[in-house]
Amino acid sequence: MIKSDQFAFPQWLSELESEDIEFIKQFVLSSGSLKEVAKLYDVSYPTVRLRLDRLINKIKLADNIEDDSLISLIKYLTIEEKIDFDVAKILIEAYRKEK
Repeated sequence: MIKSDQFAFPQWLSELESEDIEFIKQFVLSSGSLKEVAKLYDVSYPTVRLRLDRLINKIKLADNIEDDSLISLIKYLTIEEKIDFDVAKILIEAYRKEK
């Protein structure tokens, strides 16, 4: 049995919005079928695929970035789609090398 003090939400999960968590829930309940999720949300398959790709990028960023103010800003800009995920990775790598 898992004790409550042994279980902690991962950082990436705590940074997702409720609509992202609901999307993940529906994805899992649909056995990972993007077609089923598209039907559920009444959108096209490419729209669901794009949303999943964005969610994957959010999780990667939240999972790999420490709490440095510049890195947090880059993370925020990426999540808000102000800068591209690949650009964010380049900026973070360059910053870490300079540090």
